[in-house]
Amino acid sequence: MNYTASEADQSAAKLPGWRASLLFALILLALAGLLVRAFYLQGIHDEFLQEKGNQRYSRVVEVSAHRGMLTDRNGEPLAVSTPVESVWASPSVIKMGDLKDAKMDEQQLVKLAQLLSMRVSEVHDRLADTTRDFVYLKRQLPPDQASEVSGLNLAGISLKREYRRYYPAGEEIAQTLGFTGQDDNGQEGLELALQGDLAGKPGSQRVIKDRRGHMVEDAGSLQPPKPGADIMLSLDLRVQHLAYRELKLAVQKNKAKAGAVVVLDARSGEVLALANYPSYNPNNRAQLTPEQMRNRAVADMFEPGSTMKPFTVATALETGKVKPDTVINTENGVLTIANKKIHDTHPEPFLTVAQVIQKSSNVGASKIALSLEPSVLWQTFSDAGFGAHTGSNFPGEAIGMLRDAHTWKPIEQATMSYGHGISVNLLQLTRAYTAFAGDGDIKPVSLVKLDAPAVGKRVFSEKTVGEMRAMLESVVLPGGTAPMAQIAGYRVAGKTGTAHKLEGHHYSNRYVASFVGFAPVSKPRVIVAVMIDEPEGGQYYGGLVAAPVFSQIAGETLRMYNVPNDAPLDNVIVPPTDADSSREEV
Repeated sequence: MNYTASEADQSAAKLPGWRASLLFALILLALAGLLVRAFYLQGIHDEFLQEKGNQRYSRVVEVSAHRGMLTDRNGEPLAVSTPVESVWASPSVIKMGDLKDAKMDEQQLVKLAQLLSMRVSEVHDRLADTTRDFVYLKRQLPPDQASEVSGLNLAGISLKREYRRYYPAGEEIAQTLGFTGQDDNGQEGLELALQGDLAGKPGSQRVIKDRRGHMVEDAGSLQPPKPGADIMLSLDLRVQHLAYRELKLAVQKNKAKAGAVVVLDARSGEVLALANYPSYNPNNRAQLTPEQMRNRAVADMFEPGSTMKPFTVATALETGKVKPDTVINTENGVLTIANKKIHDTHPEPFLTVAQVIQKSSNVGASKIALSLEPSVLWQTFSDAGFGAHTGSNFPGEAIGMLRDAHTWKPIEQATMSYGHGISVNLLQLTRAYTAFAGDGDIKPVSLVKLDAPAVGKRVFSEKTVGEMRAMLESVVLPGGTAPMAQIAGYRVAGKTGTAHKLEGHHYSNRYVASFVGFAPVSKPRVIVAVMIDEPEGGQYYGGLVAAPVFSQIAGETLRMYNVPNDAPLDNVIVPPTDADSSREEV
């Protein structure tokens, strides 16, 4: 049915008038609401709009703090933070619909991924969350690569100044210094131990962005960064280089599994070198394994073997049980205790106490130990620092194993006298020898340079120390177990160690060869400890494997420090390397 114009007008006239009034009232109410909202946002609560506006052109960014530098005791840099650039993006800017030129096309995405050495899919995934205003694409780029990224002039892509750690000495000192992560925080070694002092505190600043999301102006610093403190370590880079070089040669020559060296300043207890091999390049850790990161000088425990005998003998001297010339019945090289037999490689019916050290008699050391109360011997071992931290504060330091004297059986007391049934780390063992290199005091060790020598703890009297030095000096002379430790122009004292490795509950036919010594005897300046793990080059005795390493390191260090000679330059008399005198008891 069709309506004419006049009929339509008549139908509209019949509609109630209140409907038009209601519609008009609703429109007025909506306008009033908008006016009230606008007044509230712009006049009373304007922070919201200001914040939204600021997000369009300004941003508060963190300013990285410069990490403190690590140097050796002479100021040579060991760990330095160098400036690098990190690439970050604002996904919210890149995908903003109202900025057409801010959208990244596929070609730009591919080019960016190529410059960052990333997969296109990986870059795309990081930009996918458009609600985020900040995401890292690539950290710590070299300056030239960062410059290429900046040259793309991509919207929402910016650079941030950061710092990357660089280690000039590389693998020579890697396990000792450790390294930092991408955020420049210490992850291992001294970088971790000294994190609180090195890190500093990051700052912040407000920056202004252009319509493409690029930083165009510094709007002022809110909080300036506080740089970390520079720390001077006790290490001497020259001695470290020397120790690492000689250790590496020894491990390779003897086809050993690994090795470690510790060099201490005998006067202060400062660590002059702490070397490990195998090692790794801390500047390129792409192929790094946990095994390479281990600081064996601090974290690895081993049975010290005959290097423990001086502490057994010194205890007996201190208590008056024996004198250096006291004769010990060494039972022709075999001692039976509770159906267990202790052997000497070179049987002797009788030896003086001094000869027990020089010849490294297990039977002699056992008899001396059994003449002492277990608690007395335990107290000496404990006072010497075994079974406790060295004071180095190095992360992951092993404290070794020293069981309570009340649990000792006679056979255990006997074997501990020559370094079996007790475990140590190399730094711990080196520290213990500060008692013989000094006046009987055990000094705490330090990896940070000291203003004054540390105060030690008295363990032995000066009389006992004098007698022990004479015995330890005889060890490196013809007739002793370590003539290859001699140094031209200097008197040397020390002790060899050769111990079977404990695997599970049984001793294997694998060995740890060691030597700990100091020089010059007249006024000790350095203590050097060498440990070679599983030598398989035909020799495994400490006198043949570790003692020559000591000689090279200690000799060059003394000459480097211009230490006066206390012996003629032709004082070295070394027997053939296969001589029986170079072998100690195992």
